[in-house]
Amino acid sequence: MLKKRKRPFYMISVVAEMFNVHPQTLRTYEREGLIRPARTQGNTRLYSQEDLERIELILRLTNELRVNLAGVEVILNMREQMEKMRRETAEAFEAVLRAVGEELLHRRQSPGLVPVGRRGLSRRVAPPRAESP
Repeated sequence: MLKKRKRPFYMISVVAEMFNVHPQTLRTYEREGLIRPARTQGNTRLYSQEDLERIELILRLTNELRVNLAGVEVILNMREQMEKMRRETAEAFEAVLRAVGEELLHRRQSPGLVPVGRRGLSRRVAPPRAESP
């Protein structure tokens, strides 16, 4: 029987040391809504691996690209919206594939039948030929 592995969480002092920033910087990111660490019952901040990746991105944007925190917020929100749209598109595509697969299966199981539209069967009539002199 496999045991469920616990994901590691890190306290603010450890995270600050990992990224070589002051703990107040992390508190500012939280106050600005850029990160949302979990809290213990004693209200201690606990940072997950996803939080660490987000902090790394924030620091890269602010330090290397000189984006201010308002710009970071816009970028993070856009990334979240793009990821949401990517998931929705993938789900819609999978639904269409399932529907097409079911339709093909249905048609294969009914050989010899001709699909009929709302107007019924129609016969193509050749256009009249031009008479030669």
